[in-house]
Amino acid sequence: METLIDLIQRGGWVMYPILLCSLVALAIIMERCWSLRRGRVVPRSLVASVNDLLVRRQYNDAAFLCQEGQNSAARLIKQGLKLIGQSRPAFKDAMEESGRREAIYLSSHLELLGVIASISPLLGLLGTVSGMINAFAAVAEAGLGNPGILAGGIGQALLTTAAGLVVAIPIMVIHRLLAGRVETLTNDLEDLGSDLLEALAAAQQTPAAQAQAARQAVKP
Repeated sequence: METLIDLIQRGGWVMYPILLCSLVALAIIMERCWSLRRGRVVPRSLVASVNDLLVRRQYNDAAFLCQEGQNSAARLIKQGLKLIGQSRPAFKDAMEESGRREAIYLSSHLELLGVIASISPLLGLLGTVSGMINAFAAVAEAGLGNPGILAGGIGQALLTTAAGLVVAIPIMVIHRLLAGRVETLTNDLEDLGSDLLEALAAAQQTPAAQAQAARQAVKP
């Protein structure tokens, strides 16, 4: 039974960059799986606490609460609190810009993960082509009297293609899953921005305006 080291040595120099790609991809996947947890991006406890403070118009307390949390939701809410008093279109534009920045942060390293998934099979193909060249060169020197030379060379050459595919396929699947996770969390942040706008608008209304809005809401 061949060990991993034996396979790497038998596959040639191309196996080393393929191995490096797999290690880098593993590090990115572990970091993104940790960072893209919902509790680290949009903590429900933080959102509930901020909503309660906004209802009581305790804006400074809400800002202080967000100052302690280093996550996307806290940064988005903190930005929204800075915009108190702005017009609705200005508030919406500023929150959309903040949302785009958070989406870029959530997507960090995913592009590199996609690149690794794309180049790993190409590295394997490069190793196969290089191995085939060496195999035919060996046959040219030894002649066709020993078919085992050609068969062994081809088998060794195809090893790198298999290695590239083994690395690329799971990385590609995980990349798609992480991209979907980022999209879901981005949508949650967009909903949070909309809810924050409505909460601030309601909190800043005077009692008379609130009563008027209630009458309009129930008006047939």
